[in-house]
Amino acid sequence: MSSPNDQDGRVRWGDDLAPGPAESGAWRSAPSSESAGIRRQSERSEPAGTAPAAMRLLVVEDDPAMSALLVRGLERIGYVIDAVDNGPDALWSIFENGYDAVVLDAMIPPPDGFEVCRRMRAEGRWEPVLLVTARDAVPDRVRGLDAGADDYLMKPFTFAELYARLRAIIRRHPHARPAILQIGDLTLDPVSKVVRRSATRIALSPREFALLEAFMRRPGELLSPADLVDDVWDLALDGPELVGTYVRYLRDKVDRPFGRHSIEALTDLGGYRLDPEA
Repeated sequence: MSSPNDQDGRVRWGDDLAPGPAESGAWRSAPSSESAGIRRQSERSEPAGTAPAAMRLLVVEDDPAMSALLVRGLERIGYVIDAVDNGPDALWSIFENGYDAVVLDAMIPPPDGFEVCRRMRAEGRWEPVLLVTARDAVPDRVRGLDAGADDYLMKPFTFAELYARLRAIIRRHPHARPAILQIGDLTLDPVSKVVRRSATRIALSPREFALLEAFMRRPGELLSPADLVDDVWDLALDGPELVGTYVRYLRDKVDRPFGRHSIEALTDLGGYRLDPEA
C-alpha cells in the first residue's frame, strides 16, 4: 500500500516508524476466537526499551490497511495485538479477554466506538481506551470522553504520538488508585465508581468522575487547565476550553444541588481549586 499522508486523514509517517516490508511471522487465529474475527500476529522478541513484556492490546479498526499498519507498528515496539473490525467483535473480545489497553476507532460498524466504550464502562470494564477519530469538534470530543474514553487521538497522527498516549493511559490504570477519597462530606470510591455528598449518591460521567478525583487528590491547590489536562486527559486536549466545560458540569452536580461552592474557578489566578473547608 502507499505511504500514509496528511491528505488521506490517516497516520503520518515520521522518524519513529519508516515504511518498510511487513515483519516476518504469519497471522494466526486467537484461540477459540474465529467467530469473533480476531487476528493476532505471532509473538516476537521484545525490542529493548519499548513495551513491557506480554502487554496485550486490542486494536479496533475497520479499515484493513489502517488496521494492518497499527498492528505492525505496535508489534514492532513489543506489544501483543488482537485486532477486530466492528463493534460486536470488539465487545466480545473485551468481555472474553483481558487487555492492557484498547485502541478504538470511533467510526466502526455499529455499535460504533462511542457505544462500545459506553457499554464497557456500564459493565464495569475499565481497561484504558484510546479513542481514535477524525472528528475534532468539541461536542465530539465531549461525547467520546463522556462515553468513558481515557484519551482522544485525532487523525492524522504520528506513531510517536500514539505510543506516548498509550504509555500515559496504561500508566494511569485505575487499579493503582486507592480505595476511598474523602473531603468533608464528599466521598469518592475509585473501585466502585461511587460518589456521595453525605448520604446522597451523585451520578457522574466517567470524565466527570476522573476530574473530581483529580481535585480530591490535591485539595486546596490551584490547578491550571494544563494541570488538569495532564492529570485527567493526559495528551487528549487541544486547548483549555474543554476543561472549563467539564468543571461547570461537575459543579452543577456536586456543589449547586447542595448549596455548596467547593469547586472554585479562580479566573484571576488562571485555574481551579477544591476548597476543603467549603
